[in-house]
Amino acid sequence: MSKSTTDAQFSLLLPVYGNDEASQFERAFTSATSAQTLVPSEVVLVQDGPVPDALEQAIERVTAACPAPVVRVVIDERGGLAQALTIGLERCSYDIVARMDADDVALSERFAKQMAKMAEGYDLVGTGMYEFADDTSKVLGRRTPPVGGAAIAKYARFHDPFNHPTVMYRKATVARAGSYEDIGLMEDYWLFARMIKAGARVENLSEPLVMYRVGAGAYARRGGTKQFQAEWNLQRALRRIGFTTRTQFARNLVVRGAYRFVPVGIRRVLYRRMIQKGFSDVSSPTPDQTAL
Repeated sequence: MSKSTTDAQFSLLLPVYGNDEASQFERAFTSATSAQTLVPSEVVLVQDGPVPDALEQAIERVTAACPAPVVRVVIDERGGLAQALTIGLERCSYDIVARMDADDVALSERFAKQMAKMAEGYDLVGTGMYEFADDTSKVLGRRTPPVGGAAIAKYARFHDPFNHPTVMYRKATVARAGSYEDIGLMEDYWLFARMIKAGARVENLSEPLVMYRVGAGAYARRGGTKQFQAEWNLQRALRRIGFTTRTQFARNLVVRGAYRFVPVGIRRVLYRRMIQKGFSDVSSPTPDQTAL
């Protein structure tokens, strides 16, 4: 693709719902708009259900101050992330869409670096992430995704190969793969697997370009009967489309399924060992990287 990153256009897709904290949302929104070296061409803000007054006021403030046009989509009753993202994608004006969560922080060069890679013809580009609790100067961990199409495809047979809050993708490619489908907390993994299966050109930037907020209940939410059922549904779906072999299906169900029932403390340790790469050499981003 010949278009430069300076004149390429893209939409920012950011869902928000009633449990999001106003101050965290405001920081996330600002980090992904005015604090970026490459500002989105538009923001599609999807409000998934009613929000409290404090969050409503924060939405009004950031919308008024945003350097890009904001399309606010309000869903009367909360329907979940998969529905919110599907509705939001339909409202995006541009084929390239960047994802962002309402409680994370984007580093200032995130979109510029991703758009440079997208300009090479990729359909989906993710990045690494830093983990933090409340203070972005105190990094708790680092998630480094696999790099290169072959490595990503191989990794995807057992793990989600992309950090969902970091991805930038082509709207048309997502639509061809069937867009988001509600499958527990793994609607992103299911979508990415279908995109890879359909031949999408995918890549990751190993560099952490998003600060990912880890809440107190993050590991608890990954366990339990409900999540095991979601895991079962996901693994059956991956096997059904031929994304995994019978052996991989059995392995995934045993290993990933058992993970849903171990105590939270053990789950935290296992998760860090299986998912987080480069944890031992984590360094905190400098203040100018967050531009906040």
